[in-house]
Amino acid sequence: MKKTGSQILLECLQLEGVETVFGYPGGAVINIYDDLMDSSIKHILTRHEQAAVHAADGYARATGQVGVAIATSGPGATNTVTGIATAYMDSIPMVIITGQVPTPLIGNDAFQEADIIGITRPVTKHNYLVRDIKDLARIIKQAFYIARTGRPGPVLIDLPKDIQVATTQFSYPESVDLPGYKPTYSPNVRQVEKAVKMILKARKPLIYVGGGATLSDAPEELKKLAETIQAPVTTTLMGMAAFPRKHPLSLGMLGMHGTYYANMAVTDSDLLIAIGARFDDRVTGKIATFAPHAKVIHVDIDPTSIKKNVRVDLPIVGDLKDVLHKLVTRLAESAEEVEELIAETAPWRQEVEGWKSKHPMSYKASSSVIKPQFVIEKIRELTADDAIITTEVGQHQMWTAQFFGFTQPRTFLSSGGLGTMGYGLPAALGAQAAFPERQVIDISGDGSFQMNSQELATLVQYRLPVKIAILNNNFLGMVRQWQQMFFSKRYSQTCMELPIDFVKLAEAYGATGLQARTPDEVEKVIQQALDTPGPVIMEFKVAREENVMPMVPTGAGLNEMVLAS
Repeated sequence: MKKTGSQILLECLQLEGVETVFGYPGGAVINIYDDLMDSSIKHILTRHEQAAVHAADGYARATGQVGVAIATSGPGATNTVTGIATAYMDSIPMVIITGQVPTPLIGNDAFQEADIIGITRPVTKHNYLVRDIKDLARIIKQAFYIARTGRPGPVLIDLPKDIQVATTQFSYPESVDLPGYKPTYSPNVRQVEKAVKMILKARKPLIYVGGGATLSDAPEELKKLAETIQAPVTTTLMGMAAFPRKHPLSLGMLGMHGTYYANMAVTDSDLLIAIGARFDDRVTGKIATFAPHAKVIHVDIDPTSIKKNVRVDLPIVGDLKDVLHKLVTRLAESAEEVEELIAETAPWRQEVEGWKSKHPMSYKASSSVIKPQFVIEKIRELTADDAIITTEVGQHQMWTAQFFGFTQPRTFLSSGGLGTMGYGLPAALGAQAAFPERQVIDISGDGSFQMNSQELATLVQYRLPVKIAILNNNFLGMVRQWQQMFFSKRYSQTCMELPIDFVKLAEAYGATGLQARTPDEVEKVIQQALDTPGPVIMEFKVAREENVMPMVPTGAGLNEMVLAS
């Protein structure tokens, strides 16, 4: 039996295991939406196309599966770009389907036409314009394969309206063969052997972990490596939940707002084992002074990420789960040498513990005003260990990274590379759709929240019980902090001078709104929110000019941290 393009699309999604998609209808995808009525795929209608992509992103990060979003042509498609770029920067597997004007009209400035292929080429792993319905099933198969394999990323399929209504015999390919795309999964055994020798010679080893450890589902292998060689572990923002924060070897986050002891350990180490990280500028600070005494082993599935920002002594290309397993297995064959290594590196661990004791992550408590760090700690105290936390971008994001203490992988969802304000609420929506029974909390600032606050309607419509904690300082806090520290407190356009009543806003959407103005109200509000069915906004009136500390100023080295403002 012949099928239409839109029917083929939906059947292919089902064959790829897709259960939930996020999107917003329009004329150029109306055939897809009509056929959705007869499909078992669940569709969640967001209130903005950007939010649909962020929701698919949150779904993908929380589950490890490919997220799917649908948008119409023209402005619908262009509204997806920020979400696509967010996923691209953080290597999130997604497939975005956009409608397009009929093939004969492409290039004629037709109504709601936009060259979304050209627009998204720099921020997609790959993209397709379907010109023949006979190619559609193959393209969808390839898109999912590319999105989830190698270094994951978003793939866009632009589907003209005439292709959606055309018919052909449906046959879904069983496999994919792309001659120009062959990711390396198994590492070179000689490189692994060299890495073992370098590790056994080290006296100040440090493991530096990025988001790749989560993307490759390698937290257990990472933990085994750290415990085998007893090396301290520091993570990037994206690698945050890949290693338990409470583990004795954990140093927390490094970089601009990292811990004192993580940054000092990087500066003093003699061997840096970089795992699924890309040496982002927010991590390295001044390149010339980054890990100046260390040899660098860089493990990544993407060969283009290796040596891109810093010198590397030993590159290893491969899947992190496989590489770490082989490293641990090989180290187990050298048990006596490993025991000697652990004994020889004991002074290093003692030195690191000394830094921890000297400058722990802390803040000045207050009995009269709510400190944002206190709110983060209380949320952590009152939530389940597997609660999924999303954030927007700004001070609240950094405080969450510093004070939440994540212990489970895929429980911290945040925009790292692009730093997208407005990410957290729709990402929480996507995570909650994936896991209806788990606690999902979006920690937000008052500025970021207003970027996609319309998604409260989506939460209410689909009865998704996301709890939203707004740390309200009536400022665009991170920019204000920079203006305070480096621009003589000239607060240009960072004061949100019109206070929003977030309790009334929640109620207007049919959600619950709660507010805390004093420290002794914080725990009560959080507990009440957790006990309340459905979506809840918790507004915390926090100290207006609290800063994120420590901080490495732009252009400075990691050992030049400003510890207090």
